[in-house]
Amino acid sequence: MARNGGNSDEFVRPVRRILIGLLVVVLFGMFLMWRIDSPRMERFRAQVVDKVVPSFDWMLLPVSQMAGMVENFQSYTRIYEQNQELRRELQQMKAWKEAALQLEQQNAKLLDLNNVRLDPKLTFVTGVVLADSGSPFRQSVLLNIGQRDGIVDGWAATDGLGLVGRISGVGNTTSRVILLTDSNSRVPVSIQPSGQKAILSGDNGALPPLDFIEDPDQVRPGDRIVSSGDGGVFPAGILVGTVVQGSDRRLRVRLAADYERLDFLRVLRAHAKDPVQDPGSLVLPQADSAGIFEEAADG
Repeated sequence: MARNGGNSDEFVRPVRRILIGLLVVVLFGMFLMWRIDSPRMERFRAQVVDKVVPSFDWMLLPVSQMAGMVENFQSYTRIYEQNQELRRELQQMKAWKEAALQLEQQNAKLLDLNNVRLDPKLTFVTGVVLADSGSPFRQSVLLNIGQRDGIVDGWAATDGLGLVGRISGVGNTTSRVILLTDSNSRVPVSIQPSGQKAILSGDNGALPPLDFIEDPDQVRPGDRIVSSGDGGVFPAGILVGTVVQGSDRRLRVRLAADYERLDFLRVLRAHAKDPVQDPGSLVLPQADSAGIFEEAADG
């Protein structure tokens, strides 16, 4: 038995070597055939491809099917990711819808409030902001308008959206505006719709607090704040901001003015009012009141 096994091994080894050698020769010949660059060899290669490739379509079918499955899986993955993204955007759109409805209601209220008219004699001068104080202990800006433009110390300054501060220091060509956030600023305000009076006190922060509120229980976050006109420093009815509750549970003000973009400011001209000499003349003119008294005496 061992002898027959040795004969078979002696027969298989030469055959295997011959087959390997033939395979190497064939592969080397195919390599040379595809590497030779000549018109005749190019035509031969084309004929070989036309004869051989169609007969191997059945072998390429599983590969094509597998490639199609991979492509379909990738497409499904992309569709799933897009679906998840659309779900997230839908949730955001719902939140934006609620915010838009609330803003629409607030806008309607503000449109009604805008029907309030200020003094028609109240005019303004627009100035360009040249620089700010640059100090953490003083909140102020410098304007390019001064005495030559008729600016008077104490006049109110706005940015078109809300009250910014008051004039404090006037030169010939420049003037300084103390902002509402400055620690030296004290402004009497009125809280709407309750009508409560308070003092807006600057503390060098973005949300100045409200002090000396008449009845804090009637004040709610979101209430509108306007200048009250008390003291004659600011005209009444100028928008200041809205009430918010700070992290310290203290009522503060989110200012309506955009303090990040103070490029231009409007200085409101506050014309002095005539002093009242006779309180009775506020009810009736002097001539009319005299005529009424004469008729009463004749009767």
